[in-house]
Amino acid sequence: MNAPVFYYDFSSPYAYLAACRIDELLGDGLQWRPIAFGVIVKRTGKVPWSFAADRTADLEAIEQRAAMRGLPPIRYPDGWPAQTYSLTPLRAAVLAEDQGLLRELSGELFRIQFAEGRPLGDEDVVIDAAERVGMDPERARAGLGSPEVKERLRAATDAALARGVTGVPTVAVGERLFWGDDRLEEAAALRQ
Repeated sequence: MNAPVFYYDFSSPYAYLAACRIDELLGDGLQWRPIAFGVIVKRTGKVPWSFAADRTADLEAIEQRAAMRGLPPIRYPDGWPAQTYSLTPLRAAVLAEDQGLLRELSGELFRIQFAEGRPLGDEDVVIDAAERVGMDPERARAGLGSPEVKERLRAATDAALARGVTGVPTVAVGERLFWGDDRLEEAAALRQ
């Protein structure tokens, strides 16, 4: 069976919750794959729960899961989600993967977005995070606008769509897709 793949975007608090425990559940060989959920939304016409008029139930569920798992209280950046969506952290993640720092940078970016409540559209915030996990800040800044990095993110997003991914977080185990933080145990059971 192919290695499982964790598809995520930094805009999703459910992806944040999943990222905090997915390595424990799916272990060795798990591939982390940042994708542009905003592109998926546009291409599929899907309306995310976070854009619903009443999102109280989801916000409460996220808060409860964070507390249950010992995570800091969730803090959303002002204007989240529509005014805070950015490709900048996703491009930084592509660069981090090249240096073997994808998990580290992803964890730091999720923490900034949902524990500190700071938006990731500010390039300086992303570069500071990259530097904290061991990336060269100048190389990271230069790479964010690189056509190659943009293309790699585009290709990863296109491949996820082709595979049937329509939401984040999604875990692929073989041909099966498991969408949502609440389905990680199911994905892990299939892998055993």
